[in-house]
Formats: sequence, structure tokens, C-alpha cells
Amino acid sequence: MTDIILSGCSGKMGAAIIACTASRTDCKIAVGVDIVQPKNTDFAYAKSFAEIDTPADVIIDFSNPVVLDSLLSYAISNKIPCVLCTTGYNEEQKAKINEASKTIPVFCSGNMSLGINLIIELAKKAASVFGEDFDIEIVEQHHNQKLDAPSGTALMIADAVSEVRTDSEYIYDRHAYRKKREKREIGIHSVRGGNIVGEHEIIFAGTDEVLKISHSARSKTVFAVGAVNAAVFLKGKEPGMYNMSDLLASK
Repeated sequence: MTDIILSGCSGKMGAAIIACTASRTDCKIAVGVDIVQPKNTDFAYAKSFAEIDTPADVIIDFSNPVVLDSLLSYAISNKIPCVLCTTGYNEEQKAKINEASKTIPVFCSGNMSLGINLIIELAKKAASVFGEDFDIEIVEQHHNQKLDAPSGTALMIADAVSEVRTDSEYIYDRHAYRKKREKREIGIHSVRGGNIVGEHEIIFAGTDEVLKISHSARSKTVFAVGAVNAAVFLKGKEPGMYNMSDLLASK
């Protein structure tokens, strides 16, 4: 049994993870952490990591980047692995995550969906086959409450493609200048509206043909399942950085 500390337990993703664990026998929520206490739950609650007094095996974080310092401090002090699903970290915070992984296991992914991680691999393959003959554009769509743009997933896709096209430059805004598109550009575009869960499309535009690879998340359940699977996977692992590729390889 994997006992989980759920950071962001009162949010929409927190609710999805609570529902996911309720149907499983290999894990459970031991403690929920949030500034607001969720209703009708049977696990312990703490307003902050400093208030936690219940032992657990793994932390799942679906909250806000501002929580990172207190989360990592608690995790390192108690030798607890972390599954970090929050997006929008700045470069300083990313460096702190990497440093923490030298002491504890850290599973970090901008998207916990199996499908998304598959299209990332397909995008890398396409970029390798097409080379510079095809222009690459990434379009992501999310609900109107999402704070960060572009999405962490869009950046994951762009970073994966950049492993193949190593001279790539990310372009987020084309209206600020007037010039022809350069071959090394990867355009990244964000749409925010309604209650769109998550839509991602990679466009490979060549001469007389266009290839599109897309993924549509219809509910937050797909991300919750991935996060819980990652938590169960991470229990007992050695310190280091882990991602969805490691989880998929263990299947």
C-alpha cells in the first residue's frame, strides 16, 4: 500500500486524484494539503506542509509553483519521493527540483497522460524524418482558468523536438515583428477558453503536404491516473529524476 500526501487536495485535479485512489487497492490518500479543507473526505488534512504529522510514502503535487519551496523542504527532511505535476516553474525553481533529486526520487512531468507522452515520441520521429524541410508549429488549448501559457505540455513537445532539431528557436508571438519565418523556428501558440481540458496539436508543414499529430483530453481523469501510477511507481526508488518514459518502461 502506498500512502500519498496530496498537495492541492481541494482543487479540481485534487478531486480527480481522490476519486482515482478511491477505486484502487494499492494506494490511498493519507494527508491532504491545501489552504482550503476539502469536504467529505476521510484522510488527514493540513493547511501547509509544516502542519503535517501523519507519515506517508509519496507526495503528489497538483497545486501552484509558490508551494515548491515548502514542499521540497518537507520532502528532503523526511526522505519522501515527490511526483511534481504542477506547471509554470521558473528556471530557479527547476534548478531547485534538480538539486532535490540528488537526495530524493523526483518524478517530474508537464503532462501525466500516456497519450501525450506517446505523441511526443511520434513528434520526435517526425522531426527526425522531415528535417528542416518541414516547418513546425505547436498549438495548445486549455480552459480559461489556466494561469500559465504556454502549457507545460507544449513546452515538453517543443523540448522533445529540439532534441532532434538542435538549433531550434521558440517563437511565442509573431505580431511584434515583420519578417519571413526562419527554418529553425518552432512556433508555440496558446488558446484559453471555456472549460477545455487540454488540446495539443503539432503541425509539420512542408511543400504541398501537412502532417498533424494531435491529442485531446476529455477529462482530468487521464492526468489523475497517470499521477497515481507515478506515485506507486516512485515508492522505494533511489534518488534521481524520473519521468513518464521510466514509468512506461517498467510496465
